[in-house]
Amino acid sequence: MAPSSSNAGRKVVGVDLGGTKMLGGVIDDQLEVFDRVHRGVAGLSEPALLEAVAAGTMELIDRNRDIQAVGFGIPSLIDQRTGHAVMSVNLPLVDVPFRDVMSERLGLPVFIDNDANVATLVEAHFGAARGAREVVGLTVGTGIGGGLLLGGKLYRGHTGGGAELGHMVIDKDGPRCQGNCPNNGCLEAVASGTAIGREGMEAAEQEPDSELGRAAASGEAITGELVTQLALGGDEVSRMVIGQIGRLLGIGLANFVNIFNPEVIVVGGGAMAAGDLLLEPARAEMKARALLPNRDQARIVPAHFGSDAGMLGAGVLALDELGVLAIDEV
Repeated sequence: MAPSSSNAGRKVVGVDLGGTKMLGGVIDDQLEVFDRVHRGVAGLSEPALLEAVAAGTMELIDRNRDIQAVGFGIPSLIDQRTGHAVMSVNLPLVDVPFRDVMSERLGLPVFIDNDANVATLVEAHFGAARGAREVVGLTVGTGIGGGLLLGGKLYRGHTGGGAELGHMVIDKDGPRCQGNCPNNGCLEAVASGTAIGREGMEAAEQEPDSELGRAAASGEAITGELVTQLALGGDEVSRMVIGQIGRLLGIGLANFVNIFNPEVIVVGGGAMAAGDLLLEPARAEMKARALLPNRDQARIVPAHFGSDAGMLGAGVLALDELGVLAIDEV
């Protein structure tokens, strides 16, 4: 994985675009981060979103010399043949020629992939799943993204839209999935950070004397972040909510273990701020539901790069496409 001496020091911009925020960073072939930019993107129209992303990325390019390319991780189905963002559940991106639009605006080569794919790429080659050839990656935040490393290679499907693991249906009569997804009861609908907030609000109404209930009564917005914060602080009702979500996540993990027989499942994203309060019930549920011997072979681990995984992965995508990193197989 080490870069050759002739390529050492080359820099790219990696951009992680999520349902509510954009995180960009300037990185080199050693994964050192030199500069960052953070922008909120919640509620923006398609033109405003593209403008905000281009402006934030250009800010990094203008502040740093010798940027070679830009990589984007986007929560969207990507057609790798055309560089289009075909459809996004949580952003207003429908059949947008994202790669070409950004390349024109930024004046640099642009490479794009699904955000969970790039997060899985960096974790598999440099992080929590380093050395493994069969890896499932999940990013649990506003929604749930999925990535697959099969036989040491990133799996994208026929045109690039594969591995939408968050849209595996767990409960056909469950909550309506969010955004543009037509389903009910997807893993994303029942086990994302958004689901933590929704279940937290319900629990606050049922338990008004809890710390969570008092926060709701005071007018505070009950979000996944708040529920996690209160759970880590010891509020039992908030812990119950996180545990409930963890068990539902574990049902999805059991399915992935049965289908892919992975060596490692890496779980990242904002919801992982809850740590083992989320992962322990998820592991227990997977163990109770998955088949032998697969269930005993799969390690379920937190992402090594945490909230930076998407940004770093997008940068690694660009570096690899430039030929700086010789990523073929693990």
